[in-house]
Amino acid sequence: MSTPDPRLAPIDKRRARASFARAAPGYDAAAVLQREIADRLLERLDYIRLQPRRILDLGAGTGYCTAALQQRYKRAEVVALDFAQPMLQQTRRRGRWWRRPLCVCADAESLPLADDSFDLILSSATIQWCNDLEHTFGECLRILRPGGLLQFTTFGPDTLRELRAAWAEVDGHAHVSPFTDMHEIGDALVRARLADPVMDAERLTLTYPTTTELMHDLKAIGARNASRDRPRGLTGRARLAALAAAYERERRDDGRLPATYEVLYGHAWAPEQAPQSSTADGAVAVPLEQLRRQLGGRD
Repeated sequence: MSTPDPRLAPIDKRRARASFARAAPGYDAAAVLQREIADRLLERLDYIRLQPRRILDLGAGTGYCTAALQQRYKRAEVVALDFAQPMLQQTRRRGRWWRRPLCVCADAESLPLADDSFDLILSSATIQWCNDLEHTFGECLRILRPGGLLQFTTFGPDTLRELRAAWAEVDGHAHVSPFTDMHEIGDALVRARLADPVMDAERLTLTYPTTTELMHDLKAIGARNASRDRPRGLTGRARLAALAAAYERERRDDGRLPATYEVLYGHAWAPEQAPQSSTADGAVAVPLEQLRRQLGGRD
């Protein structure tokens, strides 16, 4: 059985879900970076030879990727899944009345979907809200058909490093949600038995005139600190003023404050054949059906 990374505080799913539910009505107005990341993820499909019949938008949010996938793959059935119902209500509004996306309200770590039922899973900026990546990827493998593709983005540990450093000067508490290292994510893909995993990264920087605008944007997209060891209670004016003063040291020559995002891209495939397993004495166990295929169908 897999275990979450002990170095990262677990995500409080109830808080995260509530934050995104509140943010849903105004999410699109503030989600400039999220749309840019989604566009870059979707562009990578240009290099993939795949004509999926069923697609899952995992962590669909307000359905930006859902609509793009419907446009790209006009004959495919696209399912939008998110754990915040108000987000899915926004998704439904994007679809035309004759082709509204199917919506499922569920957690990415426990998918209420049938085995071998999807050819493509696309997930943009979602898996950072999962506590057990190996299990999450295992769920993706379970619902992918053989030869199916998982393609995703998430955030790495350098994300919001300026904000994290400024808060560290104010108090000793974790005010920014934790993010998993790219190599740990790659290892989780391997442990989940997905094939040919590939990870890469880039850094994008937004700039703001003040910390107030930065904090407002984070709140508007629902990206509040949802770790279970977060400080409880309201953040007073004195601490916010101290945060602003600490963040000022990052101010650029053009007078704006940077907010760095380490964007991680990953993809992996569902194996064409069932994976081999080892018995207790070290022997390799090969499924009978796989052996028959390898022998050309001979009995």
